[in-house]
Amino acid sequence: MEIETLASGFGLIEGPRVDQQGRLYFADHASASVRRRNPDGRIETLVAQRHGVGGLALCESGKLLMSGPSLSLWDEATGRIEEVFAKFPGRTINSLNDMTVDSQGSVYIGSMNYNALDKDAKPVPGDLYRVDPGGKVTLVGEGYQVSNGLGFSPDGKLLYHADSPPKTIWIYDVAADRTLKNQRVFATLPKGYPDGLAVDAEGGVWVAAIFAHELVRFKPDGSIDRRITMPSRMVVSLVFGGPDMRDLYVVTADNDDKPLKGTIFKLRSDIPGLPIPRAKF
Repeated sequence: MEIETLASGFGLIEGPRVDQQGRLYFADHASASVRRRNPDGRIETLVAQRHGVGGLALCESGKLLMSGPSLSLWDEATGRIEEVFAKFPGRTINSLNDMTVDSQGSVYIGSMNYNALDKDAKPVPGDLYRVDPGGKVTLVGEGYQVSNGLGFSPDGKLLYHADSPPKTIWIYDVAADRTLKNQRVFATLPKGYPDGLAVDAEGGVWVAAIFAHELVRFKPDGSIDRRITMPSRMVVSLVFGGPDMRDLYVVTADNDDKPLKGTIFKLRSDIPGLPIPRAKF
C-alpha cells in the first residue's frame, strides 16, 4: 500500500474519527488538545487543555464525545463541555480511554488506572463500561491492564477489544441486553502491543501494533491475513473513512523521519471499512 503523509509535528495522536465531510478528528497528548484536519489540510484546535483523551465519538446531534478525566460532550456551536460519565460505584476510574459506538447509539468505553507508558508504574486493572444516551452506565467487563481499541463485527453480534500489555485482542458475544458474554482470546499480536483497532466490511480486524512498526489485519477466525509496515515504531490507532470507506487513516506517536514527530498517514485499502455508528448524545 502507498503511504501518504497528511500532517505531522504532533505528539502521541489518539482517537481518530472521520465525519461525512471528510474531516478527521483526533487528540494530541503533547498539546493536550482535540483537533480537526479539514480536507484542504487546514488543522483546527477544537478543544484546548483537555488532557488524556484516548477516544472520540461523533454524535448524531453534531456534538463530539471525548474521553480523558471523564466522558464528556463538546458542543461546537457553544464551546460548552458537559460531563457525561466519570464515576461508577465501587470502581476506581483514573481516566477513560478508547471507545466505540453500537447500533443503538450507546458508547462502550474502557478505564485506565495507571500510566502505562511509565515503565516503573505498577499495573492497576481497569474496566469496560457501556454508557447509554439517557445517562445509564453499565459495567460490562473488568480486569484489563490497558483497555484500548474497540470495534463491533459487521452484524453487531461480536465486540473486539484490545488489551495492550498482554498483547491480546479479546472477543465477546454481545447479548440481547447488550451486555458482554463468553470473553475469550480472539488473537495475539506477533510483535508489539495492540492499541487502536478498526473493523472492515468483511469482518477483518485491523490492529495498530504499538512499538512494532506495523498494522496487522486479522481474519474473522483470528488468523493473520496481512502485516503492513509503517514508518513509525509507535503506531497508535486507525480509522476508515472516505466516500467508499477505503481511506485508511493511521496515527502515530513518532516517525522514522524524527523531525516529523507524531504523524497522520493515509493508505488506500482494497477492503472497505465498516462505518462506526454515531452516538445518540
